[in-house]
Amino acid sequence: MPDTIFALSSGAPPAGIAVIRVSGPRAGAAMQALTGKLPEPRRASFARLVDPYDGSALDETLVLWLPGPRTATGEDSCEFHLHGGRAVVTAVEAALARLPGLRRATAGEFTRRAFANGRIDLAEAEGLGDLLMAETELQRRAALAMAGGALSRQVDHWRGRVLMLSAKLEAALDFSDDDDVGEGMPTDFAVDCAALADELSAWLARPRAEPLREGFRVVLAGPPNAGKSTLFNALVDDEAAITAAEPGTTRDVLTRSVALDGVPFTFVDTAGLRDEGAGEIEQIGIARARAEATRADLVLWLGPEGEGPEGAPLWEIAAQMDRAIRVAKANARHLVSALTGEGLPELRAALIPYARTALPAPGDAALNARQHGLLAEVREAMATAAYQSDPLLAAENLRLARLSLDRLTGRTGTEDMLDTLFARFCIGK
Repeated sequence: MPDTIFALSSGAPPAGIAVIRVSGPRAGAAMQALTGKLPEPRRASFARLVDPYDGSALDETLVLWLPGPRTATGEDSCEFHLHGGRAVVTAVEAALARLPGLRRATAGEFTRRAFANGRIDLAEAEGLGDLLMAETELQRRAALAMAGGALSRQVDHWRGRVLMLSAKLEAALDFSDDDDVGEGMPTDFAVDCAALADELSAWLARPRAEPLREGFRVVLAGPPNAGKSTLFNALVDDEAAITAAEPGTTRDVLTRSVALDGVPFTFVDTAGLRDEGAGEIEQIGIARARAEATRADLVLWLGPEGEGPEGAPLWEIAAQMDRAIRVAKANARHLVSALTGEGLPELRAALIPYARTALPAPGDAALNARQHGLLAEVREAMATAAYQSDPLLAAENLRLARLSLDRLTGRTGTEDMLDTLFARFCIGK
């Protein structure tokens, strides 16, 4: 018999209401132990909570009894909607912990039980994890699409098409003579496989989940004293970076996450790039700055025109426009002064639509790295099957495609990553 778990599932006290969830085979017994009764299922009931250890009063509150399997976890569950003071929550948790067969839940354990009991699949669980971390409207809507099963439904559709192709191939093998194996490919088999491969390619070309989750990454780069840190502070609207006339003031990577018009950004300030005069510590900072430029979604280059780092999209920025002596640029995309504010509204306004093109459209399901890799395997298997002349080899490619689709939603081969996934969740979720 699995353990029965409990945890505070609302925000940290003090709060107006504190919700403690219990899930497992002894959830009903826990409800009876604290309230003296088992209320009508799925209806909020008023109850006086008493500690069964010594009979002391704990709280007067609303309770819910939710018998399985039609619950979030698929198990018997109950909820105590307490007054949200720390002492009340602590007392009720202590009373539950003393009951036989009950223990405190670990991070993500409620959701893991929902997955194990078939209430959600792996793609929906990943979407739920992103929903818990969402800070902007775009993040919320994309995560809600995944948690609501947008990708899972699409995967089921693809899986059905692969199974249909497999059935046609098996029929062709069954009705072919032994000497004819390799000559009995079903009608339109190659066309159907290629069509599915093309559809998967379109999904793989969509904007990914990482820029949405982590923020569109904008790296400010240039030589020392080019105005990077001052512009960084202006963009994030905070004195986050130290600014000084001395070259090499910034020696490490500094990041700040902000939302501009609902679009998540991560701005990155870096050490000034120079080949001579840098000490040992500054050289480390310069190496990190070059590495950041290669992984940026966009580089704002404040140095001499045409000398910016390669490997990422780059905008030429003419900074420090308030100064008489500055880096001149004939084809600067933006002219700005972080001190006077000149050009800053225009730069922010240009960054927002540019970032939107790299982010999923509102409400679209977006693939994370794991999902993208598995879907690429499916696409490769289907494209290979389309060009096979031997039904046995084509059947093997279809089997590989089904295996990768099953791993997408957690039907098989997921144990190696479940601990990492559910560790992202909070206690009580």
